[in-house]
Amino acid sequence: MDIRQTAEQIVEAVGGKENIGAATHCVTRLRFALNDENQVNKEKLENIDAVKGSFSTNGQFQVVIGQGLVDKVYNELVEAAGIGKATKEDIKNAAEQKLNPIQRAVKTLADIFIPILPAIVTAGLLMGINNILTGPGIFYEGKSFVDVNTAWKDLADMINVIANTAFAFLPGLIGWSAVKKFGGNPLLGIVLGLMLVHPSLLNAWDYGKALEAGKVPHWNLFGLQIEKIGYQGQVLPVLLASYVLAKIEVFLNKKVPDAFKLLIVAPIALLVTGFLSFIVIGPITFGIANFLTDGLVSIFDNFAALGGLIYGGLYALLVVTGMHHTFLAVDLQLIGSKGGTFLWPMLALSNIAQGSAALAIMFISKDEKVKGLSFTSAVSAYLGITEPALFGVNLRFRYPFICAIIGSAIAGVFITINKVKASSIGVGGVPGFLSIFPDKWAPFFIGMAIAIVIPFVLTYLFAKVKKAK
Repeated sequence: MDIRQTAEQIVEAVGGKENIGAATHCVTRLRFALNDENQVNKEKLENIDAVKGSFSTNGQFQVVIGQGLVDKVYNELVEAAGIGKATKEDIKNAAEQKLNPIQRAVKTLADIFIPILPAIVTAGLLMGINNILTGPGIFYEGKSFVDVNTAWKDLADMINVIANTAFAFLPGLIGWSAVKKFGGNPLLGIVLGLMLVHPSLLNAWDYGKALEAGKVPHWNLFGLQIEKIGYQGQVLPVLLASYVLAKIEVFLNKKVPDAFKLLIVAPIALLVTGFLSFIVIGPITFGIANFLTDGLVSIFDNFAALGGLIYGGLYALLVVTGMHHTFLAVDLQLIGSKGGTFLWPMLALSNIAQGSAALAIMFISKDEKVKGLSFTSAVSAYLGITEPALFGVNLRFRYPFICAIIGSAIAGVFITINKVKASSIGVGGVPGFLSIFPDKWAPFFIGMAIAIVIPFVLTYLFAKVKKAK
């Protein structure tokens, strides 16, 4: 492959040098901030050998190239287009100007949670290993592996400590990312998040029992009773507190002379935000979060099949629009408040369904490029990364995308009525079973079989009928 020629072809297909405001890349994709996306010739673009697909989301036009190759293409593209190298932040800022308020809100949540995703997914995988070692009935009837092989017990306990750290100190991770996003000092965000889960506070998971027993500790601030509770596993309190902290810090940085900033800005910003967090922000958002969580749980408890049908079927559409990142916060809230999430297992099956539909195209198509793209995209989707399958194959031919949605919806109904939950967030594909509570592996594997077979068969049959006509 001539990398230089490929880069020049991409530049021409996206509307030429004049249409490129800025460009950067991630692990697999070129990311453009284009002046006018209507000038993109998608047919010409996707006929380029190196291009596996393209799509527009959150004001960015993205071209799927593939890991490793994308770096080489980007370096040549920068020279071919005569533009300077840009950072992801530059592209985001340029693209954000085109977004409406709802899209900006979704993008803000994505920008906060995506940076902490590696820590959360890693923790989820490790918790999955711990679940295998400690789950009863997996290896021995009625007993766990560590019950029978006691020498492994401390190893499992150590794995659990390592895995649980990201969830136990989740507000610290969110505080770092959120304050950074809102323009403040991320180190103060870490302190704020850890402050909300300080060991001297009543653990949020024990709040219900303490409230029932009338033993909730309080601070007495000159006659004002403030509940002395932490916010373990909570998302909303630290998000709002991070916003307040960042805005106070930004305001003080503008007003305080440089000579006094070290002594005034951070102490005042953290102190004021701390008081507001425990007095106002924490109690209000804690109540809102619990109300929303209880409402969502109630809906899925009473209308499980409908909930599974809607979420299982529509998740792929959320990925297309970029709104799927907002549900990461919901998953984390469910895990923190209820000990598990019933939404994430449907995410894993949706990814598998898109992979199966793409795999069917490999057996149908006579185009060698499409066959190769379909296979690699399917493998990627089975391992949790669906963009190549979604944008490179399924949306390109349309009917595989619809067949995948049908399979995902049916699988979602099945696992939801069987009360399948994940104890953590892991890899959203075939390895996703590691995050599922072991006693629900059987219905999850059946759901996985549905997500593999139905999209594949429907896509294959539809293609045959279509060709027969």
